Formats: sequence, structure tokens, C-alpha cells
Amino acid sequence: MTPAELDLVNSEVVDQATALPAWVQSNLDVLIGVPLRILLIIVVALVVRALARRAISRLLERVLQPGEGRNGQRRPARGPAVLQRDPARADERRQQRAKTLGSVLSSFATIVIVVTALAMVLGEVGIALGPLLASAGVVGLAIGFGAQSLVADYLSGLLIMAEDQYGVGDVVDLGEAVGEVENVGLRLTQVRDINGGLWHIRNGEIQRVRNDSQGWARAVLDVSVAYESDLEKVYAVLERTGRELREDPEFGKFFLEDPAVWGVQSLDADGVVVRLAAKTVPLEQWGVTRELRRRVKIALDAAGIEIPFPQRTVWMRSGDGSAA
Repeated sequence: MTPAELDLVNSEVVDQATALPAWVQSNLDVLIGVPLRILLIIVVALVVRALARRAISRLLERVLQPGEGRNGQRRPARGPAVLQRDPARADERRQQRAKTLGSVLSSFATIVIVVTALAMVLGEVGIALGPLLASAGVVGLAIGFGAQSLVADYLSGLLIMAEDQYGVGDVVDLGEAVGEVENVGLRLTQVRDINGGLWHIRNGEIQRVRNDSQGWARAVLDVSVAYESDLEKVYAVLERTGRELREDPEFGKFFLEDPAVWGVQSLDADGVVVRLAAKTVPLEQWGVTRELRRRVKIALDAAGIEIPFPQRTVWMRSGDGSAA
């Protein structure tokens, strides 16, 4: 055998030794191409998920945190419920809203990304998506019918936080539950009433809310005086008392406007009711009203103006038929 023939035989032996088996060559795309594409789908899904979370966090920080207005002035954070409140509590409330809303939006984005990536992976594997989607639709419909109230609770809780209807520390009226909000979740709101009881209210059952902590409040005092009283004198006494209270260093910081006498509110059986009102910062209206009531009592007594009490005339008939 010549050297050329020997080299040819050696090369054929080497090619046969290094050649892949036939089944490997026929399934090369399944063994290498499909896993690589699945890995690429997973990597892209993780990257998109991280970018979505970062974008949601930045968006919430921009929306909920104070910033520069159009005129260069510092604008307050969204949600007027804490304008006149403790700044530390306001920051805590913003952080709670941002954390909760960010968690919900991040979870929603994660579900969408994972479902999309899973569908792409199943498509690469060769599993038909039509029957799976039909089965998932039937199961989702059944779960939706069985958990309507739960879904309503979560949607209502999300809207409550997004619209900042109320937050931790606010005093609210939710119907039977009246008191201070201790916790706001996606499903439940917890309210502590004046007697110390803790109410757990499902967000989906809240039909209306009265928030006494947003923006400003009003102290309203109805004063009853005798019909014989000089109303102009009564007005002067009430205005002077309100003005003195606003000038008081302890209570003056709670007033947003000068107290004003609104006039005669009603004519009762025992006296004339005159209304005195003052605009205050939130949650201080009750303390201002109590102090106003105390000072008005002292001022009316000093001015000789009678505060009437219920009077009734009782007629008694004697045995001979005469009245006494």
C-alpha cells in the first residue's frame, strides 16, 4: 500500500471515529437548539421583569414624593389627608402606599411576564397551547364566580390606596365603624373606635367614607340663649370669645380662619340657638370646640346673658275640679 493510500485510509478511520451517531445528527436541533432558545427566553423574561420592577418603583416615587411645581415652588405630595399632620407620619403613609401599590403592580407584571414566557417555552417544546388555554379559561371562570367578593375586596383596596381616600392615622366614618384608621390593606381596613374596639371592614363592603382628616376641618358650636337676650350683644360676646381663643398661643396654631358668628340657627322651645363656627386644621376641631364651649360659658355669665334650661308648666287638677 502506497503512502497516499495509507493516508486516505487513516483519514477515513478518523472521520468515522469522530463522526456523530446518526440519531444525534437527526435530533441535533432538539438537543441543542431548543434548550438554547428556552434558556434565551428565560433570560429575557428575567431581564424584562427586573426592568419592569425598576420602572414601577421610579414611577411611584415620582408620583408620591414631593417635587418641583411649574413655578419652581415645592408642591406637596399627592394626597391632602396629611397636609396639616406630622411630617413623619406623612412620610410613613407615603411609604406604605408606595410599598403596597408597588407590590401589586410588580406582582401583576411578573404574572404577565411569566405566563408569556411559559407559553413561549411550551411552544418550543411542541405542546399545543389551544387546549391548555381553554382549560385555563374554564378554571379561571369557575374561580372567578366562586371568589367574586374576594376580587371585589382587592380591587376596592387597590382603588382606595391609589386615590388616597384615607390612610393610617385618619379619622373616618365608614358607617357603623367610626374611629381612627390603624391599617389599610388590599382586603381589609382596620378602624379603632372611641371605645377601643378594633373594627375589621372588608374593602368591598365600604359604600361611602367620611374622612375628617383631609385638608381642613370646622369647629361648630351652637349656643342657646334666652328669648329675652339682646342678640347683638350675644353676637359681640361670641365674636370676642372666638377672637381671644385664636390669639391664645396654645390654641391659635389650630385656626385657619377667624371664628365667625353665623347667626340664629333655630328657634327652640326653650331658647334661641346661635351658631359660632371656626375653620381649623384636621383632627383639632373637637379640642377647639370644647375650649370654645368653656370660654363661651364664662363669657356669657360675665355678660349677664342667660343660658336657658328646659322649662315646663305642669297643671294639676284638684278633687273639686279647680286647677292649680
